[in-house]
Amino acid sequence: MDALAANSLLAFAEAAVPAMKGPAAKATFAEVDERHGDLRAAIDWFVEHGATDDALKLVNALYPFWIQKQRFEDGWVSYQRALGGAEGDPRLCAAAWINAGFMPFWSGDDERASAAFDRGLELSRELGDQVLESRALGGVIRVALRSDVAEARRLGRKALALSDRAGNIAGRSDALHLLGVGAQIAGDLGEARDWMRQRLALVREQGNEGLIASEAGNLSMVERQLGNLDDAEVLVREALEIADRRGDDFMKPFALSGFAAIATERGEYRRAAMLVGAAEAIMEAQGAAWPPDERPHYERMLAVLPDAMGAAEFERARAAGRSLPVSEAVTFALGSPATASAPT
Repeated sequence: MDALAANSLLAFAEAAVPAMKGPAAKATFAEVDERHGDLRAAIDWFVEHGATDDALKLVNALYPFWIQKQRFEDGWVSYQRALGGAEGDPRLCAAAWINAGFMPFWSGDDERASAAFDRGLELSRELGDQVLESRALGGVIRVALRSDVAEARRLGRKALALSDRAGNIAGRSDALHLLGVGAQIAGDLGEARDWMRQRLALVREQGNEGLIASEAGNLSMVERQLGNLDDAEVLVREALEIADRRGDDFMKPFALSGFAAIATERGEYRRAAMLVGAAEAIMEAQGAAWPPDERPHYERMLAVLPDAMGAAEFERARAAGRSLPVSEAVTFALGSPATASAPT
């Protein structure tokens, strides 16, 4: 590794950021994955040669890859490497701490996540940067949703007001998402649907396919609880189709769980159990933890399905789902209940 190679890799990563959000995401993720070892070597080179800002730029550019491909530990180690070097630009440091916090958050390590989010929030406030402050608050809110939903909702309203004052559309989008999630967890389903519809309209207008998939999945969860199973299926189908097209491994287990919950409500218990098993297998392989809005629905299926179909049959179907390769699990989910092949 030398200066020319390291800077070339930084330019490559920064150019990949917009592509990872659009229709070329799958190919871009594959290209980043192919060069991942070299990219991490470039981070090391920048740190060792005192080019801290370039190391920070590189880890921040790789954030969407580490999230969407569930490479949380790789991301965390790389952020700590970049942040542990010589003092860097405060805004780059603040962004890096915030991004870093999402790595342990999605692995279920709230202690590490909180420390990183709090440091990012502190730096963003010192800078008077409301855009960064809103994003850091988003991280703090996500952790709070696991234990103090009322406080998370209060902070969500604060983040929305902060984003609106700053004209920060990305911050507004995230705050709408978090307010919807908080309302859903609290059982305020009408309010949740309103927030989620606002957010879905916004990200559709922006053409951000990853966020469209995410919010369609969230709204599907609400419509299902309101008894609108057909609407819920349309939304979760859109989410999974987008995730599959983009090569987005992050979204797939949540969408499979959404299909499983709909199948449970329809009395399609074997299909539901297989989809639960498939979702579990993906989560375990990626070292991911169920987020606070998803976990109650997953746990409800673990309680309902064995009673509905018998514990032994549930475990057989669950194991069959676990054995499916991810691509086959996606195909099974997207097939209609009447025609989808269910391996025995």
